[in-house]
Amino acid sequence: MEIQKLRILGEASQYDLCNYVSLNQENFTSKNLPGIYHARTQSGCQVPLFKTLMSNHCINDCNYCINHCHNKFERIEFSPDELISVFLHYYQNHYAEGLFLSSGMPGDADRVMENMLEVARKLRLEHEYQGYIHLKIIPGASYDMIKRAMNLADRVSVNIESATSSGFDELTSTKDYYNDVLRRMKWIGRLKKRHPEMAPSGQSTQLIVGANDETDQDILKRAEWLHKHLDINLSYLSPFQPLEDTPLENHTQPENKRTPRLYQAQFLLNSYGFSSDELLLDEEGFLFLDEDPKYLWAKSHPDMFPLEVNEAGFKELLRVPGIGKKSARRIIESRRNGMKFRHLDELKKIGVVVKRAEPFIQLERAHQTTLPF
Repeated sequence: MEIQKLRILGEASQYDLCNYVSLNQENFTSKNLPGIYHARTQSGCQVPLFKTLMSNHCINDCNYCINHCHNKFERIEFSPDELISVFLHYYQNHYAEGLFLSSGMPGDADRVMENMLEVARKLRLEHEYQGYIHLKIIPGASYDMIKRAMNLADRVSVNIESATSSGFDELTSTKDYYNDVLRRMKWIGRLKKRHPEMAPSGQSTQLIVGANDETDQDILKRAEWLHKHLDINLSYLSPFQPLEDTPLENHTQPENKRTPRLYQAQFLLNSYGFSSDELLLDEEGFLFLDEDPKYLWAKSHPDMFPLEVNEAGFKELLRVPGIGKKSARRIIESRRNGMKFRHLDELKKIGVVVKRAEPFIQLERAHQTTLPF
């Protein structure tokens, strides 16, 4: 019976992202190990997690979700002790190194949270488990439950799902965007500022791309706000998938390149010092899909290029296509040690993507190529 629960509830958890991927493809190991999922970090490392829902019972009517309240299928759930037993089996046999726990909402949000917190509490205090735990915060959960979760988990998250309240209303009628979601995210942010030791990996969130009429501009402005006000460095972007037996099963999927371009643009906002107003969008507020948004920005600013690599500051270097944060730091550090860059091969050795950077830079006042304008 437990293995059947694992297959159903583990599979149902795949729509909660904890992975930086360009497409919503969850990397589950095999049918023989249901619930084991390899999360990829931004640094490229893979970490096997035990990833599951506590319950697929739900009173919410989210139009994109297989567990929406109007769907007729067998509803099941783990008890805290059942879930602990399965996780410890996986952990002790080195199948999983961490736990990602979410749940449907069978009723009162705090009752759902209580069961999830009991799992984390027993793992920490009774089984002396000190590894990674990511707890999903149920929309509408009380301040006390959120505080308790942050004392037990390495990371917590609330799925914001939409960039705007109107977009959120297109997806569900049973949750309130500002009260049930954003208010809880702000509580997490305030608690984190007051108690930095709580939830040491911080909070994350997820937006669905293409399930409603929101534009890329809407999504990027929300991602920018989340970074500025809640210190969320990466909002996970889940490309909408029409699921059978959901109200949106006939809804069109977004274009394949849309989510990867949004990720690229989000990195420009949160890591490269760009603002959402600087990004090039079409008349309807969408990114151009045929080219990297950083490259398009550089092409539209011929007055700033070519940039002299041996004199440019860190922020200026970050504006050059093909130069990332690591390679920009290496350029600055090399210059401090007295090095002058004279050849493209020298930049290539420290990680610059020379093919992309070449039209936008000069070395010792020598242009490397003709600008592509």
